[in-house]
Amino acid sequence: MATLLHRGTAPSRAVRSWVRSTPGTHVWLLTIAVTSLVIQLSTQGLQRFLLHRNSSNIHELTRHPVQSLFTSAFWIENPSSLLLYLVLFEVVHGSVERWLGTLRWLCTVVVGHVVATLISQEYVLWSIQNQHLPRRLAHAMSHVVDIGVSYGLAASAGILVYRLPNPWRWLYLVGVVTFFGLPLASGGTFTDLGHVTALLIGFACWPLTRGVPPRKPVAANRPAGHSG
Repeated sequence: MATLLHRGTAPSRAVRSWVRSTPGTHVWLLTIAVTSLVIQLSTQGLQRFLLHRNSSNIHELTRHPVQSLFTSAFWIENPSSLLLYLVLFEVVHGSVERWLGTLRWLCTVVVGHVVATLISQEYVLWSIQNQHLPRRLAHAMSHVVDIGVSYGLAASAGILVYRLPNPWRWLYLVGVVTFFGLPLASGGTFTDLGHVTALLIGFACWPLTRGVPPRKPVAANRPAGHSG
């Protein structure tokens, strides 16, 4: 009986251990779930207001840069994609946070998100000022919805390359470079520029991987006691 109970609780113990070892990933996920629920339950007018108000576009960056850079990382435009982000967070963010620790992981994500946002929006501003965009689009691009967690994911995906052994590291490197770089090379948008920038930031964060302390196993199964 004790053995059966032990086997039944082992998976839940492994899940709890994983969540405890990656607190930043799961707090972030929970916040996104809450904001996605808010968007889902809001009227169309309120949805538009929330998405634009929490965007890190030129208009919002000019008015309150720190707030817009922070809040834009906790919203996704389409709540139906929450399940996809759940998987990506667990696979990418969760793996990096458990490997590097919360502080180093957070440093990578924050730098990737901030730098990618600023460079992509600087490109939009440059395009407007140099009249590379039609005048009728200039106002729309200044107020474009620019929210989401993809820049942080791209940065984590970049630094994750150093976690993989050869030859998988090189296969993974080719995969992420192709995935993020191909859209930009084929005439992508400012968002594609942001993704590539964040990926390069992840690569550049290699010094954070040095001297990483060893991590404990997610859950070690101890021998079960015998009950007479």
